[in-house]
Amino acid sequence: MALVGLMTAAALAPTTVSAAPHPDPVQQGLDALVRSDGVPGSLASVTGRDGGTRTYTAGVADVTTGEPVPHDGQVRVGSNTKTFTAVRVLQLVAEHRVSLDAGVDDYLPGLLRGDGIDGHRIKVRHLLQQTSGLPNYSEYLDDEVRPYTPRELLDRALRHQAHFAPGEKWEYSNTNYVVAGLLVEKVTGRPLAEELERHVIRRAGLRHTYFPAPGETALREAHPKGYYQDAPGTPLVDATEWDPSWAWAAGELVSTPSDLDRFFGALLSGRLLPQPQLARMRHTVPAGSPFPAGARYGLGLVSTPLSCGGVSWGHGGSMTGYESRVGVTEDGRAASVAVTTQPGRATQQRMEKLVDTALCR
Repeated sequence: MALVGLMTAAALAPTTVSAAPHPDPVQQGLDALVRSDGVPGSLASVTGRDGGTRTYTAGVADVTTGEPVPHDGQVRVGSNTKTFTAVRVLQLVAEHRVSLDAGVDDYLPGLLRGDGIDGHRIKVRHLLQQTSGLPNYSEYLDDEVRPYTPRELLDRALRHQAHFAPGEKWEYSNTNYVVAGLLVEKVTGRPLAEELERHVIRRAGLRHTYFPAPGETALREAHPKGYYQDAPGTPLVDATEWDPSWAWAAGELVSTPSDLDRFFGALLSGRLLPQPQLARMRHTVPAGSPFPAGARYGLGLVSTPLSCGGVSWGHGGSMTGYESRVGVTEDGRAASVAVTTQPGRATQQRMEKLVDTALCR
């Protein structure tokens, strides 16, 4: 499924314009997320086959001041980070510095040990495809907002029993991508943030995407505030400047809707990976929660059926204060939607439907 040449340079570096004055389905969808679902703010970016990009907003950036949401504002994009991390691992595969079928112990000797956990048996491919059986460390974090190191996160997971033998089934675990990030650092000898900046973010031509520095809690450019809500109906708490280090290689990136469109478009067009590695990335298995029905998981890349036929490719992410969904098609269409809180599953489904609407209209 070669995709080289299917996206023009204009599609990868489009000019952003504001939404038309008359509501279209995307604007109506954002308005509904604010009005009916109660999210403080929502924003979207949609790129058409011609490479033109339109941005949309609804709601407010600050519930206290009523300031409007900035067009294409920065948000924390959560698990979309996993695709960036996977791309860097697969670049190392293309450079013959990493093998997908090698055990993690070949690169990180003795790192993965525990009840039913053995780094000899867990392959690099298992990490990227979420089939390692490693427990999800984020289920065992305390409520304290503080900096974490990757090893601290991993230690939380290794205190618990493996959920299944490597390759036996699929289960979403942030731990897989913490290990993948540690692997990148060990093989390259450089920090993960530097590797993603040099080899993924710059190569994709992203202008508003970055990996926060240690201790960096504020977003660098125009952005809507992100809010935490303990339960529906409870007060919104400003969570914009919470420390994101608990997510690291699994979810720490900051980006914008249009940069997400541009990144996944660059990936599918072959700008970030040679075709053999891109093909491996797109080799999928059935996925479950937190993805929608029919979704399949590749190596850090998710395919989702479209109502108009075919599939979109992306990932999606949830991070303290923000939620995002993204889909890109092989012919250059792209759509990203973000809201400024972590909503329940019903709202997530409406976000996913809105991405589908944007791609299929």
